[in-house]
Amino acid sequence: MEIRIDNWKDLQEQLFRDTWDGQIDRHRSSYVYRGLNSVDHVLETSLQRLKGPYPRLERHLLRNFRKYAHLDASPGQSTWNWLALAQHHGLPTRLMDWTYSPYVALHFATNDLERYEEDGLIWGINYVRLNEHLPEALKKVIRDEESNVFTADLLEKVCRTLDELGDLEENPFLLFLEPPSLDARIVNQYALFSMLSRADMKLGAWLEGRAHEVFRIRIPAELKWEIRDKLDQANITERVLLPGLSGLSQWLKRHYSSRGDRS
Repeated sequence: MEIRIDNWKDLQEQLFRDTWDGQIDRHRSSYVYRGLNSVDHVLETSLQRLKGPYPRLERHLLRNFRKYAHLDASPGQSTWNWLALAQHHGLPTRLMDWTYSPYVALHFATNDLERYEEDGLIWGINYVRLNEHLPEALKKVIRDEESNVFTADLLEKVCRTLDELGDLEENPFLLFLEPPSLDARIVNQYALFSMLSRADMKLGAWLEGRAHEVFRIRIPAELKWEIRDKLDQANITERVLLPGLSGLSQWLKRHYSSRGDRS
């Protein structure tokens, strides 16, 4: 379902839609979010942008990353921690970035001034309901843990490699993996990763037929400046989400940019 918003107030209502939990009388969202600067961007992984053959490329990329990264990182032996580390540092993987925060997603839908002539997009996925499609062995692990997402330790109770993950069930399935707190960026972005059991499966295609578990908010180009200014005032900026001198510089460059002829 795609929702087009008309103003800031409407956007707030849609970002926090379906978040009331009557069992505890609190607002607790079952959704995770992903922001895109352009509606033309599709849900594909960085690995899929390499154009295949995905499983073979994935093995080569991860093997060589592990071989050369030991001087700078020591995430242990877990494939899942290595995969999270690789994704975090820009290696093409089957993982896709998501956040528990709708405002963090909104930041990434409005942070590129070169895309202000284009409508943006926020994806919301009900990760709790999507667990119903997991293989039984994985369901049991998170049910016993009383969790809705996996850590590397939880996932390793069932499978230790990508091949073992794919062998759990013939039909492709989706799970969500919380990375270790590698740095402040992971923590501040309230981040987690989605991972499909098949490297070549497109998430958009997998979500077809599951419309009741997914929504998309279309952000009109003409609202991006107002949204951006209000996010900056709320301290949802590169300075916070990308800690360090690089994030600080990105924030200052964008913050002091003129609208110019982009209006």
